[in-house]
Amino acid sequence: MDIKDKKILVVGNARSGIGAAKLALSKEAKVAVYDSKPYDKWDTHMQQEIAQMQDRGIHFFLGEELLDYQYELVIVSPGVPLEIDVIQEVKRRSIKVIGELEFASLFCKAPIIAITGTNGKTTTTTLVGEIVKAYNAETYVVGNIGRAFSEEVCSIPASGAVVAEVSSFQLETIETFHPKVSAILNITPDHLNRHHTMENYSRCKHNILMNQTAEDFCILNTRDAYFEKAKAKAKGECIEFSLTHMPGKGAYVIQNSLYENINGKENRICHIDELKIKGTHNVENALAAIAITAAFGVPVHIIRNILIHFKGVAHRTEYVTTKKGVDFFNDSKATNTDAAIAGLVGLGSLGKPIRLIAGGMDKHTTFKDWIKFFPERVKKVYIIGETKEQIVKECVEEGYLATQTFNAFEEAIITAYKESTEGECIFLSPACASWDMFESYEQRGDLFKEIVNCLEG
Repeated sequence: MDIKDKKILVVGNARSGIGAAKLALSKEAKVAVYDSKPYDKWDTHMQQEIAQMQDRGIHFFLGEELLDYQYELVIVSPGVPLEIDVIQEVKRRSIKVIGELEFASLFCKAPIIAITGTNGKTTTTTLVGEIVKAYNAETYVVGNIGRAFSEEVCSIPASGAVVAEVSSFQLETIETFHPKVSAILNITPDHLNRHHTMENYSRCKHNILMNQTAEDFCILNTRDAYFEKAKAKAKGECIEFSLTHMPGKGAYVIQNSLYENINGKENRICHIDELKIKGTHNVENALAAIAITAAFGVPVHIIRNILIHFKGVAHRTEYVTTKKGVDFFNDSKATNTDAAIAGLVGLGSLGKPIRLIAGGMDKHTTFKDWIKFFPERVKKVYIIGETKEQIVKECVEEGYLATQTFNAFEEAIITAYKESTEGECIFLSPACASWDMFESYEQRGDLFKEIVNCLEG
């Protein structure tokens, strides 16, 4: 794509937007960045970044009304809703709008593995990245995890490989994005504050399939409610993964061992007990990773070796420390109820009473399916954020009364610790997004760990 001397507007000044602006500038475009957040509200690090980019010729509209719409292309960051006035005005003027993922992919010569789903994306993407790196050292893990695709794309050789975690927000604005291997792990209610309906949400997820051909591969979960819909839309060869049965071609479990039969021969990978990532949801993530990497051509011995040594990712049922006999776990990545249920069931299998820290930004979903798992597992819930009153209300409706609300995150953690006794767990697993109180789930999880490590004990 030749964008030399074209006027390009990037909407959104977060990581992906900055990456897109720098990429456009490197291709000799004339670049401007718009964000509704005023300059003085950005932290010192970002202000320095903005100054450096201004010195390179990028113009910024921060907290200002955008008056000039003389642009040939608009690149929108994934965190920016398409309903905002600036995007609506751009569309009214028939200016082309694409997302950062789409923009970066236009300059990528290497084959792409793209992984989406409501839950398990980060664990699966990280695991796939480690396996593919062991096969091809020129592997780059990008997207909704780590660095933005646009930050890395110019460094990726045609002989390399890309492993991308992609969200519904990123897939909402693709046109030509074409993964060699796509994977849809699952689709359950999430982000309905943005997508409004499950039909819209699932459509965005299924966009990952739209540009694939018969030479490509599509990895699907047979247990997913949208499995048949995705299979009908798939243009590439469908490879299935399943906890419950043996697919015609895919990855599966037989007598507690993981197998794959993707390339014409059945191969045993490992026993479930050899996995360091525990819980049924992580077995499913492992099966997905096996299916993805085997379809990509990674030899079985590499898949097995990486899989049995993989210890998981930060912020996903991550052990933090033990104080006065109380274990602390960080599950800040659990930003919806399905992820929180998986974490609760997995940690609950240890048999220790759980003091649960939960709550956060309202994504317009119910919590009742999650609350049903509290009896016999959760001793008390310490609730923060926008959703605290809703969670308390739904707990009462489900007959669970051991709740307490807090205005401060630190206060909830300290109270849980003071009330805990030896042999219990304190578990941050919010079931909500973080953006009402934090910049990201990572910041929320890091602060939890910082506070926990400062507790006396």
